Amino acid sequence: MIKYWPNQQSIHLNNAVVNLFVETEKKLVFKTYNNSNQYLYLDILSTITRTELLEHILSEFKKLVLDLIEINLQLNVLRQMSGKIEKIFINRTYKRFLFRFPYNELKLHRNINVYPDKNSSVEYLLIYFIFGSSYIDKTTFLFEPSYTPYNQVKVLLENFIIEIGNNITSEIINNLKNSTNINNFLRKGNICNKLYASNRSIILFVNNLKWQNFMKKYIYDIKSFYNERQQVWIISSGGILTKYIYISRTTKIKNLNQIKVIFILWLEIKDLIIPKTEKLIIQIFKYLLYCSINLFSNLILILIKIIVFYLKT
Repeated sequence: MIKYWPNQQSIHLNNAVVNLFVETEKKLVFKTYNNSNQYLYLDILSTITRTELLEHILSEFKKLVLDLIEINLQLNVLRQMSGKIEKIFINRTYKRFLFRFPYNELKLHRNINVYPDKNSSVEYLLIYFIFGSSYIDKTTFLFEPSYTPYNQVKVLLENFIIEIGNNITSEIINNLKNSTNINNFLRKGNICNKLYASNRSIILFVNNLKWQNFMKKYIYDIKSFYNERQQVWIISSGGILTKYIYISRTTKIKNLNQIKVIFILWLEIKDLIIPKTEKLIIQIFKYLLYCSINLFSNLILILIKIIVFYLKT
């Protein structure tokens, strides 16, 4: 039986939010290792520190939800300000997480330049948590908003926590600028993943991430956009994994730059032409194979007749 998320403000919605927070807290305790086939900036942190950071993000998000409920934020204002809310949230979480570390030489505690991710789920999460599922745009997901599966909201929350943790760790690494500073910071705070304890391993790790992010930005994200699906991070019994969910992109296509539009156009043409080309090639191959078999069979028959003729003579 499918469990649905409450669609209106009520005691049922409050209970669902509390239950989801508790459920997510429990999953964060033992399941924050990356078991996907992709790199995360979070990978450079020790298991304990990574878990603490994600738990810290979840705790701060609880406070954010309570604060927005307390000030009685209206739905239209929430939609307009979701990007600013996310930026403030990341800055606050970033600074409070770093407060425990003594490493101040590079002024890591200053505000960070956060540009909210165009694929961020923070707006949807806040609407689900504060107003209920019926206030989500009907064209966003595959299902009717009033019948939003509980697991859909759970996935969005887990993805949000991991994305924010990854962004914060990325900002720390980028501000430290080089492998020596990164190594010093990790060692002084005793927060380093042992796999990345040397300068060489850190350089390799950062380079792999840069290449992965480049490919993601210019190829995989565009393909996902075209297919109207989004990669999300989830916390499973096997650790952190990736999956895809459907999400409508029709209202965002105007914001694409020319290169991305050309790439999407190429995907459209590819999807139109390649299946027909493949079908034509297969038909030609079948025809050639049929002709070749017939020709070979006829040659064998002729050869046999010649042999029989000579044997008789």
